[in-house]
Amino acid sequence: MTSITVYDGATTIGGNKIYVEERGRGVFLDFGMNFAKYGEFFEEFLTERSGRGIHDLIHLNLIPKLNIYRKDLVPSDLDVASYPKLNVEAVLLSHAHLDHCGSAGLLDENIAVVASPITIAILKALRDISHTKLGSEITYFSPKVPDKDGRYLKSPTSGKYIGRKFICTSDPSEELIEFISSRSGKKKIETGEMCHVSDAALPFEVKVFEVDHSIYGANAYILHGDVTIAYTGDFRLHGRNADKTKKFVKKAKDARVLIIEGTRTEREDVSESEEVVYENCLKAVEESKGLVIADFSPRNFERLETFMEIAKKTGRLLVITAKDAYMLHAIECADGVCRMGDDTLIYYELKDRSRSKWETDIVMERWGDRYIDPVEVARNKEQYILCFSFHDIKHLLDIKPNGGSYIYSSSEAFTEEQKFDFLRLYNWLEYFNFRIYGFEMVLEGGKLVPSFIKGYHASGHASKSDLKWVIETINPDVIIPVHTENPSWFVENFENVVVLRDGRSYVV
Repeated sequence: MTSITVYDGATTIGGNKIYVEERGRGVFLDFGMNFAKYGEFFEEFLTERSGRGIHDLIHLNLIPKLNIYRKDLVPSDLDVASYPKLNVEAVLLSHAHLDHCGSAGLLDENIAVVASPITIAILKALRDISHTKLGSEITYFSPKVPDKDGRYLKSPTSGKYIGRKFICTSDPSEELIEFISSRSGKKKIETGEMCHVSDAALPFEVKVFEVDHSIYGANAYILHGDVTIAYTGDFRLHGRNADKTKKFVKKAKDARVLIIEGTRTEREDVSESEEVVYENCLKAVEESKGLVIADFSPRNFERLETFMEIAKKTGRLLVITAKDAYMLHAIECADGVCRMGDDTLIYYELKDRSRSKWETDIVMERWGDRYIDPVEVARNKEQYILCFSFHDIKHLLDIKPNGGSYIYSSSEAFTEEQKFDFLRLYNWLEYFNFRIYGFEMVLEGGKLVPSFIKGYHASGHASKSDLKWVIETINPDVIIPVHTENPSWFVENFENVVVLRDGRSYVV
């Protein structure tokens, strides 16, 4: 008997937490942060209290009420012993987007993490460069220490970081092993084990397939046990690596159960591809005068490579941030491929404090001669393509451009807060007289809201027609939709659909 429980992500885009159990042993398929639910209570300046561990998340139902979390995150006034204790032996991460992995750092440290080497490298780099939430402390964490009555949990300033056990979906390189264990600063990492998935004693025989998505290292999984279960994670068929997705679909034909994402089931199909994005962005740069800003999703390295090609084609120099450079170093440790273009420069950010160790010890040590001062960018604006996101736009005050082009090459805004961010962004671009590609502001109900122009971004998710092709090709006995706000689309188009609300189980 095989049990499948969708604890989260059944009717929201993201937050996937799917538990598959057989004979008392089980694994989670992803353990992501549910941004839709999180946003009902929190925002940028109102967040959960890290000193209370998982207390706030449990009480607001932002993580499942289960006894599977790190003991150091359980304050004395939270009784997790009354919650079900699952026998979770591993969490299989599909990729490094936080809506799929952003709560995995809360899990008991004895639960192994299965992921691609690139995903592991990206998660390690993210942990190094940012003040992450507790759930994002996936690769290593500093065990919290309770205060006198145990209700408040403090982070010690001394001691060691604890590294997790990783099960790699392909052989880990020596460079990756060294990168995972490295930590600049006083506290060192006590690394966990790292092995290949074929050497791990998991509850299921796990087959791994790389799929095309908007981040490198994305996997789909097929679990062989009493029944065969296929899980897509996030995937698409219109990217440069579509053949890899098709290979997974071909191998999944013997699956009785298909757990499939449905992000775009409420959206009209559009003709899109990374080639179309390249052509449109290239044309925008070719007709641009002055500074060009390229704005695309963090960790979308394929889009970064697209703009490297455009820079070379147009005779400009690409300028990335130090964080981008560190990420490129990280994934090179995983697969041995250097993606730092020969002419790629690094923006020298003016700071009021000393630079982080990851930047001085890695980025500056390796590419110190690539840094470019904002004064130099200002002097020859027409020579550069600057890779800035919304949160970097404030640095334009150091460059002081008067005119130029801004290319928005990322996903559309879906929440009211995201729409308001675009109004802020628009104000910045208007202030510096930028020509905008990829979106425009239009009046709607008396308010300015963004309207997005197709062709400057290719989604990381399969279209409705591609979803139909995948389901019809695999032809499973049971379809379980996740990562969607429109599970009814599956019901309307297929007969064998099981819609699981959060916390509900299906027994095969």
